[in-house]
Amino acid sequence: DATLSPTTRLGNHTQILQKTIKVSGTLDTVNKAGRKSEKAYQLAKASQEIKRDLETVMLANQGRDAGTSNSTPRKMASLLSWLTTNTSSGSGGADPTTIGVSTRSDGTQRTFTEALLKSVVADVFTSGGMPKVLMVGASGKQKVSSFAGIGATRFNVTGAQPSTIIGAADIYVSDFGNLAVVPNRFMRTRDALVLDPEYAAVAYLRPFQTNELAKAGDSDKTQILVECTLEVKNEAAHGIVADLDMSL
Repeated sequence: DATLSPTTRLGNHTQILQKTIKVSGTLDTVNKAGRKSEKAYQLAKASQEIKRDLETVMLANQGRDAGTSNSTPRKMASLLSWLTTNTSSGSGGADPTTIGVSTRSDGTQRTFTEALLKSVVADVFTSGGMPKVLMVGASGKQKVSSFAGIGATRFNVTGAQPSTIIGAADIYVSDFGNLAVVPNRFMRTRDALVLDPEYAAVAYLRPFQTNELAKAGDSDKTQILVECTLEVKNEAAHGIVADLDMSL
C-alpha cells in the first residue's frame, strides 16, 4: 500500500505598515477647496499609500524575518520567496533554498519569449493549477503585446469613421486557458508571474485602523495602521518566468 505523507503547514510572519498624519486645528477648521475635512483627506491619502506599500512588499524579493523588539522590524515573505515548483530562471538564477524564508537568487537576464511563458504555464497546469493571470511590469506588458501567437487578426476600417490602432494584448489564450495580462507598476520589471488568484490572499491580523496619538501643540496626530501577511495557499498553483530583459 502507498504511504501518504501528512500535510505540512507552512507559515508566514505578519508585517506592520503604518503612516502618521499631522493636521493643525486651523487647517482642519477653515473652508478648503475641494474637501470638507483636511484630516479625512489626509487619512484617505495615507490609506492609499499603505496599500501601494503593501503591494510593493508582496511582489518584492523578500524572505520572512521574525525581527527583534528593538532594531529589526518583522517582515513577511513575499510571493517570490514562495515560488519553487514552476519556475524558469536565467543562468545562475536559483529558487529560494527554504520556501517562505529565503529569497530568489537573480541570474543573467534573457529575452522574454513566448516559449518561456508557454513552458511555465504548462508546468503550472501539470502541477494542478489553473493559471488565470499573467502579471508583468510596464515594459513586460508591451513585450507580451508583441508576441506573435499562432496568428493575428487584422481589421480594415473604411469610410469616414475614425481609425483605431490596436497595439495591446489584454488576454493571452494559452493551451490551458485564458490569462488576463495585468500590468503592475509595483513589481520588479525582470519578473513575469503566472498566477491563480484562488490560491493567494492577504491575511489580516489587525485590519486597517486609526489611532489618535498624543497631541502636538495645536496639531492633531493620527496613525493609520494595518498588520497583515501574504497567504500562499498552494505555491504550485503559481509560476514565475524570472531574470527577464523586457527590451523590445
